[in-house]
Amino acid sequence: MAQRCVCVLALVAMLLLVFPTVSISMGLRSEEHQRASRIPSQFSKEERVAMKEALKGAIQIPTVTFSSEKSNTTALAEFGKYIHKVFPTVVSTSFIQHEVVEEYSHLFTIQGSDPSLQPYLLMAHFDVVPAPEEGWEVPPFSGLERDGVIYGRGTLDDKNSVMALLQALELLLIRKYIPRRSFFISLGHDEESSGTGAQRISALLQSRGVQLAFIVDEGGFILDDFIPNFKKPIALIAVSEKGSMNLMLQVNMTSGHSSAPPKETSIGILAAAVSRLEQTPMPIIFGSGTLVTVLQQLANEFPFPVNIILSNPWLFEPLISRFMERNPLTNAIIRTTTALTIFKAGVKFNVIPPVAQATVNFRIHPGQTVQEVLELTKNIVADNRVQFHVLSAFDPLPVSPSDDKALGYQLLCQTVQSVFPEVNITAPVTSIGNTDSRFFTNLTTGIYRFYPIYIQPEDFKRIHGVNEKISVQAYETQVKFIFELIQNADTDQEPVSHLHKL
Repeated sequence: MAQRCVCVLALVAMLLLVFPTVSISMGLRSEEHQRASRIPSQFSKEERVAMKEALKGAIQIPTVTFSSEKSNTTALAEFGKYIHKVFPTVVSTSFIQHEVVEEYSHLFTIQGSDPSLQPYLLMAHFDVVPAPEEGWEVPPFSGLERDGVIYGRGTLDDKNSVMALLQALELLLIRKYIPRRSFFISLGHDEESSGTGAQRISALLQSRGVQLAFIVDEGGFILDDFIPNFKKPIALIAVSEKGSMNLMLQVNMTSGHSSAPPKETSIGILAAAVSRLEQTPMPIIFGSGTLVTVLQQLANEFPFPVNIILSNPWLFEPLISRFMERNPLTNAIIRTTTALTIFKAGVKFNVIPPVAQATVNFRIHPGQTVQEVLELTKNIVADNRVQFHVLSAFDPLPVSPSDDKALGYQLLCQTVQSVFPEVNITAPVTSIGNTDSRFFTNLTTGIYRFYPIYIQPEDFKRIHGVNEKISVQAYETQVKFIFELIQNADTDQEPVSHLHKL
């Protein structure tokens, strides 16, 4: 029984990485804001039908990013025309400026009525990863609806967010809404590769002297039914991201005929090297003070003996860590992860290849740097015949504030309370994935990654996997969330100055 409880504990605790506190957020309490007239987030039957049809149409446009050098540019251009078609009020409103950036990305500038309020930025991306049809219940770009569920690549990552942002704004404008606080909407076209669209938008805003109160992008979500015997949903707002490194390992040897092979080939040497990397995971980084604090605060949510274990993580760390390693998701939260993603070698069955290459993707824990992970990798491989080439890399992102003075964080908490009243636990976390928001650290210290839908264990497998889907109700709720968030942002409260911390 105790062993089972520790397993439950490990799954709960490790989903909450490197965050300063767990809070039952009270939201913003600006009296003037509370008295202000609001537009209720209630949509007619016709509007609900139109919004789901708009999403289905977006899914049918195969905006695939294959690599940083290759994407479906025809589809990217078509998507730009599509949003003009389905959101006519957004593109025709006099106080909204629409710009196409880096050929395919989009920047909307929504001018508010009160220039004294610092603007903010909402982000999403409309490119998707490839989707071979094998394993799909329906064609991945069909946008087919079955039993109240819309299927297709991009329904979770991240066309639903793109469409929800524009849909919420369209519905607000139809209701004659004029924002007090100016804001921007950034829609990237290549987030799944290099993020050049987002980088260009960031540079453009910086050149105009823009400083942002906060940014909201994809990343966090509402965990549902992840933890056995823990039925409370948890809203996770990511206040940082893990770092990343794409490292190419290369072995050069003499080519030859397969009839007289040498003792070792380039493929064999490289295969042994990447095998050592897989068999030697990066060290666990568990005992941070913030994580210990959170575990202790969560203790009251669990019965004996789990509450005792949570209250004393310093004592049970080895046991908890052992359970954490067994699950890919929790394992990703406690260490830098190592994923072999590309292996290239050989051109013909009877030719020994002179070159073998493998690309490894590392997601770097906030407790490490790119340089530290590179040195550890070289030590693990321990073979001077293997060359190392860093293709791209960046350190973990700074941690954005999540206290009661952090405007963006508090607005998200307030909107979660309104749209998801059943959720009373909100936690700032570190995202294990990466987003386009990492290119905007020069414009604000408040970058928040939150995805206002429930995510269950099987949903994680669908992101970048097969049978990606979203329920019509979940999408309507996502639109409602943005509809309310935009209005909530019209508060007079301004953020105080914060310094990023690592």
